[in-house]
Amino acid sequence: MEVLIKIAQVILALSFLILIHESGHFLFARLFKIRVDKFYLFFDPWFSLIKFKPKNSHTEYGIGWVPLGGYCKISGMIDESMDKEQIREEPKPWEFRSKPALQRFLVLFGGVFFNMILAVILYGLILYTWGEEYIRTEDASYGVHCSPLAQEIGFRNGDRIYAFDDRVVIDEPFHTLQIDLIRTRPAHITVLRGEDTVRFGFDQSYIAQMLNTQNIFTLRYPFVISSVPDTSLNVSTGLLPGDHVVSLNGIPTPAIQDVQEILAQNSEGVVEATIQRDLSVLQIPLKVNSKGMLMVGVVSPLEFLPVTIKEYSFFGAMPAGIKKAYQTGANYLRELGLIFTPKTKAYKSVGSFIAIGSIFPGTWNWEIFWNITAWLSIMLAILNLLPIPALDGGHLVMVIYEMITRRKPSDKFLEYSQVVGMILLLALVFLAFGNDLFRLFT
Repeated sequence: MEVLIKIAQVILALSFLILIHESGHFLFARLFKIRVDKFYLFFDPWFSLIKFKPKNSHTEYGIGWVPLGGYCKISGMIDESMDKEQIREEPKPWEFRSKPALQRFLVLFGGVFFNMILAVILYGLILYTWGEEYIRTEDASYGVHCSPLAQEIGFRNGDRIYAFDDRVVIDEPFHTLQIDLIRTRPAHITVLRGEDTVRFGFDQSYIAQMLNTQNIFTLRYPFVISSVPDTSLNVSTGLLPGDHVVSLNGIPTPAIQDVQEILAQNSEGVVEATIQRDLSVLQIPLKVNSKGMLMVGVVSPLEFLPVTIKEYSFFGAMPAGIKKAYQTGANYLRELGLIFTPKTKAYKSVGSFIAIGSIFPGTWNWEIFWNITAWLSIMLAILNLLPIPALDGGHLVMVIYEMITRRKPSDKFLEYSQVVGMILLLALVFLAFGNDLFRLFT
């Protein structure tokens, strides 16, 4: 069921974004009286699932059967349709190629522009509707729990992150630290480790692995019992709500992750638990099921870690939405720069629909859905601006060249560049799917 929910969210989000993007091209084309021959969601080689053409309209609308994007076929434009017959004819007044360079620029930029505007609106509405909730890094008083990668980098369980180089990050949201670390690429990281302040170097060769890892560290908090269900293996052991598990088999367990690791090592067995109950310390043997669980309820981390809540009025949410969209775009541009930096090997993080699907939750949550959709809208806008022929950015480069030199590239050159662009895009698609399949089976 979770997989179906993820697939549904991916299809809905990408279909919505494709329609918005192509609508940008469509509306600017119609604004300048340029005919649009076809407006399609998904691609339609050989046949389409749905198609219709309104009376007195020059545009055919439809849904294709290949769910890899969509397109807006603009009359007189050399695009992925490679319609050479139309281009060989004399330019018509309603064609793209007959219009001034500035108008053609706006038609090409329309899709990216609409995606940017959509992201701002979505972020603004999200902040207005749900506000912003986060745990400040300083309030993560139990420190972080490290993945093996985080430990390789130099972090240790219980570290409280203090600064990247000389920039103190204690007031920043904890959940943004990983992307901030990737984005800023500091030479040194400072953490509070027990009573000591520790500073260690950051090896940037770990960036590619960080891009492929969702959370290199998580928040630590105590393992405190909230309930013992009647169906629990440990219902008759004497456990009570409020009991704090401080050690298992003589090994200290200051955080829930420590408990989980020891339980996993003792599945279908018994562990000797040291329990702190008010001012008393008790020794209680506890049974562990085959999944490494005690089958008890645990107190929420929000009981130990204060949450900062920021609410927005409608007129305050929109400027905040602009700021968030800008920051998200700037972060993504830096990540994209890393992909084209060979020494970081960040190209291994490139993913396709499988990677996109993995970031959606297994249950439907509208706040998360719209947040991811806004992020994808920015990603789509930036990727389309890459100066690769066949992308909007490649077409824009040609128009800008014409505006500067006052010379228009030949149709033959545009045709060849379109072919080269399509080959590059196919190579990127194969890289993305290859990375996804590698991650699935390794």
